[in-house]
Amino acid sequence: MNSLLQDDQKFGFVVVDGNGALYATLQGNNREILQKINVELPKKHRKGGQSSVRFARLREEKRHNYLRKVAELTGQHFITNDMPNVAGLVLAGSAGFKTELSETDMLDKRLLPVICAVLDVSYGGENGLSEAITLAADALTNVKFVAEKKLVSKFFEEIA
Repeated sequence: MNSLLQDDQKFGFVVVDGNGALYATLQGNNREILQKINVELPKKHRKGGQSSVRFARLREEKRHNYLRKVAELTGQHFITNDMPNVAGLVLAGSAGFKTELSETDMLDKRLLPVICAVLDVSYGGENGLSEAITLAADALTNVKFVAEKKLVSKFFEEIA
């Protein structure tokens, strides 16, 4: 009975970097992409002279607003009826956004206990999601999808 419950657990994934964010769920061997958002954040540059402080402030404001939007959407996707609707939440990304997101006050307090991993991945988007699923295998050991991936990789090792 317990193993059946573990197979039905749903895990949430947020892959966030400087280009956008992706929200997905993984249940059993099914992964579903809930939403993708793209963002154009200003890069650091050496322009400005006296205006460089203003450019830096504007850049920080845009990053802060983007982080607020990501935290807000995380709450919308992974909270229903005042409770988290996922057994675990994995935050992944290639920049410092994932760490800022896990430590910020903007993220809903009800999600903090279900964060099971904060991972550094090389890519954003769907490639980052696949990498995050692989890296989070320790936290998601009871999910069929990970078990199938391990089985297929072992099969290819045997063939080699």
